[in-house]
Amino acid sequence: MTSESLDRGTILIVDDTPTNLGSVLDFLSASGFTVWVARSGSSALKKVQYSQPDLILLDVLMPEMDGFKTCQNLKANDLTKDIPVIFMTALDDTESKVKGFNVGGVDYITKPLQQEEVLARAITHLNLRNLTKKLQAQIVERERAQADLQVLTQELETRVEQRTAELSQTNERLNQEVAERKLAEAALQASEARERHKALELENSLHELKQVQSQLIQSEKMSGLGQLVAGVAHEINNPINFIYGNLSYALEYSKTLVTILDLYEKHYPNPAPDIQAEIATSELDYLKDDLPKMFKSMYLGADRIREIVLSLRLFARQEGYEMRAVNLHEGMDSTLMILQSRLKFKSDRPSIEVVRDYCPNLPEVDCYGGEMNQVFMNVLANAIDAIDEWNTQRSLEEIKANPSVIRISTEVTSSNWVAVRIVDNGPGISEEVRRHVFNPFFTTKPPGKGTGIGLSISWQIVVEKHRGSLGCISAPGGGTEFTIEIPIRQESPVLSLSA
Repeated sequence: MTSESLDRGTILIVDDTPTNLGSVLDFLSASGFTVWVARSGSSALKKVQYSQPDLILLDVLMPEMDGFKTCQNLKANDLTKDIPVIFMTALDDTESKVKGFNVGGVDYITKPLQQEEVLARAITHLNLRNLTKKLQAQIVERERAQADLQVLTQELETRVEQRTAELSQTNERLNQEVAERKLAEAALQASEARERHKALELENSLHELKQVQSQLIQSEKMSGLGQLVAGVAHEINNPINFIYGNLSYALEYSKTLVTILDLYEKHYPNPAPDIQAEIATSELDYLKDDLPKMFKSMYLGADRIREIVLSLRLFARQEGYEMRAVNLHEGMDSTLMILQSRLKFKSDRPSIEVVRDYCPNLPEVDCYGGEMNQVFMNVLANAIDAIDEWNTQRSLEEIKANPSVIRISTEVTSSNWVAVRIVDNGPGISEEVRRHVFNPFFTTKPPGKGTGIGLSISWQIVVEKHRGSLGCISAPGGGTEFTIEIPIRQESPVLSLSA
């Protein structure tokens, strides 16, 4: 792929001596960015009035108008206030950095500039901005992050190879310098320890980056889905309540009209000929018999819609940052309602049976209800996917002999703990796969059917956000069991993923 086809976005570099940034400008252009240059703060403010870049690299020390003042003007303008600004300066004092962040800057790069650092920070802040613009850009951002991780891994491998070559040369010199051998070996061991420490730090950094990216992607996705579901449920709720509330009156009114017709038939058995003709044409006896049945069907349909709307509202809980006492059974039922279409009978397989074994005395649990519903959704969806994939490999007779079942049970395991178990009788998974099911971006599904972040996010919600545990037990041919355990009462508040 050529750099022209990348089209990563537009970066405006504001510096009174742009020749000092020539190598960075060329490097950013070669990396797929459209790069503009302004020689002063006032020139930059004029330029962005006509066309807005995606990111601004702003020098702090400039004549007439410094970078801080320029950033204040950018943030005061509705057209440019959302453009991320990264300061560039040789100043490395804390006061300057704090001032930069206070006026609206999102990052700070110290001169002399390093190409890879500029590229990494530019990509990071462009990705963050794009995540807030379009949920659909999440997959592209993840692929770009994976590419960056591959580049970092390749760089690490290159460094290790270079270090290995250096160590080989050192060993050759040590063979020639026997007198200094012990001292050189000690120095080599210390150097290797530092390299291992650096490699471990880099690995941890890469892991944390993956975790942050998966949190951003999934939390933004679920936030948008929750708002959509809550909005739809709210819009449907008012008209269906109006219909539901008036059906009983309509049924009573129709009964009254039928009673009046019966009285007319009793006291005026011989109506006018045109009335007799209309009665014969309209099949009045059938109409009087069918009308109450029709109202009953309408009543049942409206009641079903009310149940669906309630399930949608329960599933799309919007607690914000507040942890509340939640009925887990209601959350599970609303999630099953959302997944009902995937559980029903299909042309190629019977329906998937769901067996609920709820604890009758399960107390309300302190948690973020929307996020726990997200955990239920991810685990149940994985169970349905596993059963569906397995059923494609079985004949209809085999499926009927061993029907697909998902069992859900709840229980109080101790004075302050509850457990939710979701067990399917699908094909099960190997021990190798089971050890990695909660790793970010790990998936056994074909491309386009799984991102590998659902169970990873579920683990973070249960373990990190609710101080609980999420476990998986499975074996090939033995089905799969997920166990969710969380405290009934939290000792101190924890932050939600939506924060």
